[in-house]
Amino acid sequence: MSDPSEDTQAPSGKSAGAGQPKVGALVRARRRQMHMTLQTLSDAAGVSVGYLSQIERDLAMPSLGTLAQIAQGLGAELNHFILAPAIDTGLSRAEGRMVFSVGGSPVSYERIGADFAGNQLSSFVITIPPGHRSEVFSHEGEELVYMLEGEILFGLDGDDTMLSPGDGLHFRGIQPHYWWNKTDAPVRLIWTGTLPLFRPRASQSNETGQPQSALKPAPTKTKPHRK
Repeated sequence: MSDPSEDTQAPSGKSAGAGQPKVGALVRARRRQMHMTLQTLSDAAGVSVGYLSQIERDLAMPSLGTLAQIAQGLGAELNHFILAPAIDTGLSRAEGRMVFSVGGSPVSYERIGADFAGNQLSSFVITIPPGHRSEVFSHEGEELVYMLEGEILFGLDGDDTMLSPGDGLHFRGIQPHYWWNKTDAPVRLIWTGTLPLFRPRASQSNETGQPQSALKPAPTKTKPHRK
């Protein structure tokens, strides 16, 4: 998913997370609290050491999906790093949804997926500003993208495809993918996937204080996609 400057807000929405500490500082503090090196976290989260270092120094802003991988590698919930609205009833109104972003990223999110026992999906309306290009993602689960407004170049497993309003793309998350808004207009799309984002998970810590995810095979590692 996504690098979710200033938050992009829908006219009727309200921003969330004002005044919150920067993501990089929170990631670094949590990593040190867990007595993990950058390499250990890299192995656990499937994110390169160099990119983690950039994130911790606030030189790069991860997407929501990448931050979820980092949170899982640190044995923490995503809500530890960002303030995002919860949806408990399953019903969200366009005029009442909160709009949030990851740190200072220009990509904004509106959460439309709810939390309930056994749910498997996370879903967001994502607004991507002109010129924005994400890092390359690769992770567990599957994703579905449906275009609402604008056009975006979507790279999937080495192939680039332009997506326009009404187009949809369903794929395995393990396939390396990224997006790039090469136009001068914002893009809005619906993203739905099985990557755990805000869903509660069982405790990931063992008696050593290290996250359980650090003891499992690491996901496919990817590096930031650069121009």
